[in-house]
Amino acid sequence: MRMSKQEKKGLVPELRFPEFYSERNWEYEKLGIIFTERQDKGFEHLPLLSLTDKEGIIPQEETNRKNNSNSDKSKYLRVCPGDVAYNTMRMWEGRSAYVNIEGLVSPAYTVCKSSSNTNGLFFSYYFKTEQLIREFHRYSQGLVKDTLNLKYEAFSRIEAPFPLPEEQQKIADCLTSVDELITAQKQRLDALKTHKNGLIQQLFPAEGESIPNLRFPEFWDAGEWVIKPLDSLLTISNGKDYKHLSNGEVPVYGSGGYMLSVDKYLYDGESVCIGRKGTINNPMFLSGKFWTVDTLFYTHSFKDCLPKFAYLIFQNINWLSHNEAGGVPSLSKTNINKIEVAVPSPVEQKKITECIFSIDDLIANQTKKVEFLKAHKKGLMQQLFPVMDEVNA
Repeated sequence: MRMSKQEKKGLVPELRFPEFYSERNWEYEKLGIIFTERQDKGFEHLPLLSLTDKEGIIPQEETNRKNNSNSDKSKYLRVCPGDVAYNTMRMWEGRSAYVNIEGLVSPAYTVCKSSSNTNGLFFSYYFKTEQLIREFHRYSQGLVKDTLNLKYEAFSRIEAPFPLPEEQQKIADCLTSVDELITAQKQRLDALKTHKNGLIQQLFPAEGESIPNLRFPEFWDAGEWVIKPLDSLLTISNGKDYKHLSNGEVPVYGSGGYMLSVDKYLYDGESVCIGRKGTINNPMFLSGKFWTVDTLFYTHSFKDCLPKFAYLIFQNINWLSHNEAGGVPSLSKTNINKIEVAVPSPVEQKKITECIFSIDDLIANQTKKVEFLKAHKKGLMQQLFPVMDEVNA
């Protein structure tokens, strides 16, 4: 049941910093009082900016988006540090970001200028909470999702509780510090992935060659790697339909990854899988009992090639260059079998796989750290912002 405006009361978040225990409760106010709409135009000399899901507001040149530097920018909107800009057509999904650089954004955005007692950074986090996103959706106008929009007039009527400026700053600082930790851990994760890819490139011979650039000392005099077609190293088989099976504990995989679990298995052992159709450039290494559907090839019966080494070989193949379809990407067993690759002795294969898979372990652990921090931030936001009473528009 929604409360009337007269029944609204100040709120207190579940988690509050000690210095604010004795401060007043968070009081409701319309967003149109907290923010004014910035509609500055005629600043064509300013750089173009883009609102991204992961990085917020950044220079357009740092994205892969179309360069509009030569287009008519007379209708583009100026944004200034401290503003909050949101995608008018996607605010019901929480598409908004804090502005920390002066520039121009598309007129498809709405630019909100903070009032004197408002911390834009605080509200940029607040606007990502489920409760406010729910309000943004409720106030958006349009018949279907593709036409929903939240113009400033509707945005301004939304009411939300907020604290005094000092507490706003404290919450913003706290969440910013968590974001900085997440960014640092992501950078370390990216560095590990880059290191792994670089090692694979160095530990495997370049196309047309039979000796890698980087080799472990004990194999310096081991001679050239042998060039062989894939069908001399392993057997490729098709996945099958699983719909006749019952629920169970055996994972089912398609070209996009894990799908569900069933009661029977198609193969039991180590295997390298590659998409037959759809996602064809994302090889997977599976171990134990599993089932694959028709869009995913699996491999078995390895000869003079360790399964884990075959996985590294698959990661080093440009699968998109073997695409056989003009629409949905596709591969065939016939063509895969013909691909020639360089292979060393099983002893050298083992040394290489141990090296690369040890980095995979580091990547897996680092990924867990990033996910933990993301979950930590989500939990913090749920506690640092109070649960809003439902009020009538």
